[in-house]
Amino acid sequence: MEHGTNLPGSGPMRNPRLFASDQLVRWCPGCGDYAVLASVQKVLAGMDIPREKYVFISGIGCSSRFPYYMNTYGFHGIHGRALPIATGVKCANPDLQVWVATGDGDALSIGGNHFVHALRRNVDLKVLLFNNRIYGLTKGQTSPTSEFGKKTKSTPWGSIEYPVNPVSLALASEATFVARAVAADVAGLTDILARAARHQGSVLVEIFQNCVVFNDGAWKDVEDKAIREDRVLRLRHGEPLVFGVERDKGIRLKGFDPEIVEFAKGEAPQDLVVHDEKADSPHLAYLLSKLDDSRFPIPVGVFRAVRRPTLHELMDDQIDKAGKLKPQDLQAVLSASEEAAS
Repeated sequence: MEHGTNLPGSGPMRNPRLFASDQLVRWCPGCGDYAVLASVQKVLAGMDIPREKYVFISGIGCSSRFPYYMNTYGFHGIHGRALPIATGVKCANPDLQVWVATGDGDALSIGGNHFVHALRRNVDLKVLLFNNRIYGLTKGQTSPTSEFGKKTKSTPWGSIEYPVNPVSLALASEATFVARAVAADVAGLTDILARAARHQGSVLVEIFQNCVVFNDGAWKDVEDKAIREDRVLRLRHGEPLVFGVERDKGIRLKGFDPEIVEFAKGEAPQDLVVHDEKADSPHLAYLLSKLDDSRFPIPVGVFRAVRRPTLHELMDDQIDKAGKLKPQDLQAVLSASEEAAS
């Protein structure tokens, strides 16, 4: 069951400022986090959920200041532990809509194990992963998403670690809603967040955003208006994978490998891959997530959106079934063999 029906701008809207706290926003001027904050507040203003039904939870990092700036319930946790806290909140009170604001370091390094398990369990959480490819709060060290060869304060000779792809990891973990957005594309970001807000199940939205101080230009290809239409592949359910300023390029499969094909504008070949975000299998979505080198455009949009029972639904069902069983003697249960106990 979806929580609401009013997409931002398409129905009765509350003032987004109702969701802004009285705290001074303390991000650096030009930080992409401002755009994410404004988009989230706009999305929530278009929902039919009271403010007291929202909870924002974070760990440590620049993005993790998010709960302070939301006029909702919030919890600022410790490094990497936002997801287990959020899981507990959601399972204890399923009526709450729980959001997690985290970064590429917080979620994928010390929090990497929690990231995988929260998604595979299909916990009904909205995980916003702010990815600037750097540790910004601690002044510019490599993060799990930093490029191979990246020179930073912690890797003066260049990083010798291969980066984590958050979307690929989320899909491999069987998250039921996986998307990627760009903070500089406010309209696209808001649309994706609106869909994420209405999804019931584990949500991962990777958000490309810029750290103007310690990693400026991290996502230049998808932000620069002069080149981005040739570098971005916008995923649209049920439509072929077409991109380019003139929309004269597409993606097709050659065996199991993707390849780019060029064609006259308006004459797309019939064998282009058609995006299906609702496919039972995540295989095609995973293939798209691996278009992460300079040969291919970078996919942006919803990779996967499917429905299956959430963790709290399964818990409630199991508790209900157990409550209907004939009570057993506790000592007998404890002393019985595993086979007898089952």
